Amino acid sequence: MSVHDDLTSVQRCLEDLQRSIGRLEQQLGSGGLEMRRVRADADHLRESVALLREAAPELSPPRRPDLVTISDTPYDISLWTDSDDEGLGARDRHAP
Repeated sequence: MSVHDDLTSVQRCLEDLQRSIGRLEQQLGSGGLEMRRVRADADHLRESVALLREAAPELSPPRRPDLVTISDTPYDISLWTDSDDEGLGARDRHAP
């Protein structure tokens, strides 16, 4: 699995946890200290996973650039008719 797949899986689990906590709050009430702590801890987990998701591109290995094939056939000589030789200047002029 990739990092993004794992983060998506964790996100789904956290959403299930949030739904379960909501059902518990309906049954037990949300006024108790324990319930508030569970809700706060779940919220912190959700925020931490969001931060991980933002940092995920940095965690993933760099993508290799696409390879370009270069033909072995010689280039057309007419491509260089008006070109300068690097460091030598134009063909009909002298180098400095």
